[in-house]
Amino acid sequence: MKVSKEQVRENRQHIVETASALFRERGFDGVGVAELMSAAGFTHGGFYKHFASKADLMAEAVSCGFVQAAGKSGGTTREEFVERYLSRQHRDAMGSGCVMSALSTDAARQPESVKAIFAAGIEKNLARLSGEEGEKGAKRADLIDTLAHLVGAMVLSRACPDDSALADEILAVCRARILAEGNDQG
Repeated sequence: MKVSKEQVRENRQHIVETASALFRERGFDGVGVAELMSAAGFTHGGFYKHFASKADLMAEAVSCGFVQAAGKSGGTTREEFVERYLSRQHRDAMGSGCVMSALSTDAARQPESVKAIFAAGIEKNLARLSGEEGEKGAKRADLIDTLAHLVGAMVLSRACPDDSALADEILAVCRARILAEGNDQG
């Protein structure tokens, strides 16, 4: 049966969204093409009808993750964003959480195409922090510091055992410090 062009686009998007969640949960090397395609409901053989390589899919999946995150943070204040980002709920939902905290260390070992998507996503997050939902007029260095603090706190918290008091302490301390710094600047 012939598949329409619209259905091909929808299938591709479904594969990208599935890959985005799986990569955030397990890392780029933690999921193979066959498993990914199966999770999306397709056969392994269909992968190359949609993508030239796994690296191409990784780049699209990262971009998709950044778009999804932007949709979740739209219309929130800086304080609301920090509270939500440095929460136990975000920490425990790696597959639907921030691409930066889930995949930055993996991205460092990937092709330039994946790194370029990360750089663009980081720039968009810096712009979001400085715009309506963030710190108006904040200096770029302050924005980079805030973003690095947020991502670093999440990475360190996730590196601890799930039931670790330290995991929660990292989130609480960093959340309080970031919010206090924001109040000092505003």
